[in-house]
Formats: sequence, C-alpha cells, structure tokens
Amino acid sequence: MRILVIEDEKKVARALREGLEAERYAVSLASDGEEGLLRASQEPFDLVLLDLALPRRDGMDVLASLRKRNVPTPVFILTARDTVEDRVLGLDVGADDYLVKPFTFPELLARVRALLRRGCIDPVMKLQREDLHMDVATRKVARGEQPLDLTGKEFEVLECLMRHSGQTVSRDMLASSVWQVTARATPLDNVIDVTMARLRRKIDDPFGRKLLHTDRGVGFFLGARDQ
Repeated sequence: MRILVIEDEKKVARALREGLEAERYAVSLASDGEEGLLRASQEPFDLVLLDLALPRRDGMDVLASLRKRNVPTPVFILTARDTVEDRVLGLDVGADDYLVKPFTFPELLARVRALLRRGCIDPVMKLQREDLHMDVATRKVARGEQPLDLTGKEFEVLECLMRHSGQTVSRDMLASSVWQVTARATPLDNVIDVTMARLRRKIDDPFGRKLLHTDRGVGFFLGARDQ
C-alpha cells in the first residue's frame, strides 16, 4: 500500500514516515502544497495524509483541487486546526477523515487501516488498454488471449502506464511510483529504458500493432497510435 504524506514540518514528516514504514507501508513525502497536489494527481497512491498549514498552497485548496480533478484517493487530514468549523469544512470539501494534532500513533494507524480497507473496495482492479488486459489482484497480464510473463518491475511499470491511460508518463513519475526514488541523485534513466525495452519485446514484438511508444524528451505513452 502506497501512502503520500504532505507535511512541511520535517520532524513530523520523518516520524510519520518511519512509523508507517515500520508497518510495511510504502511512504512518499511532499513538503509543500504544490508538490503534494502534483504527486497526488499524477501518481497512484492508496491514501494521502494531508496537513492544512502548508507553504505554496494551503492544504484545503489541495484537497479541493484533487476532488475537482476527480482524484478518488482517500484523503486523511492531520492538522492543528481544531475548530468544529474547520472539521466540517474539511469533510465537506472531500476529506475522508480528520485527526487533530497532537494525536497518538496507534489511533492514527487504526484510522489508516480503516480507510485503506474502505479503499480496497475498488472496482479498478482489472485494467485494459486496447487488447492488453491486466488483473492487478492476480498479477496476470495478457494481450488478447496470449498470457504474458512479466517480472515484478515490468508489471509495476505497466500498471503505472495503464492507470495513466491516454497520458504520457514521465521518467520522474516512473522513478517515484515504481522505484520509490524522488531525489534523482542516482540516475535511473538507463534502468527505466532497459525495463521499457523488455516490456516492448513482450507486449509489442509478437503482435501486429504497437502499444508502447516513446515521446522523446517527455516520457512514455501506452495506447494505439497510427504507425
């Protein structure tokens, strides 16, 4: 399960990350509202933990923007704002839960588990693009009637591309979503390109129509295009 923590206080963000990772969640951090909105809009997360008092863009505005963009990811507000009006506004704008700081970590975990259980009732477990089919639950992939044998990373890359169907997915998005790397101090471009080449050999080469395309300097696009 992937959780995005949007929190500008470094100590709080670090504590949340360490505590959640100890429970075997995959945690990504965003330190301001603009970064948080961008990542929550473009990457597949199972839950967003959102502070309200954020630099660059207020947390309530982040939440409202996510809902206007029809991003269905559950959002859990963590904030020092403890008035009834703030809680009502947060829930009305589209929050799924609201917890006032300071809070106990066991309570946070219990609410996170409850939200993730609710989020697991997600109909989008079977993805399709043209004649390419993916069952996320069983991790089976097929093109037409032909099963495809993918490695773990190939499956994750393909899932990211299929969940962003009709969009060009950048290398940075893949690095963050699949390899959990946000700071690109260690270049992943070669690793990503090798993975894409292997995917092409499996999902395209044996078939007549190509589905995986490279938009040079931008990223990768999954879908049929005129050849």
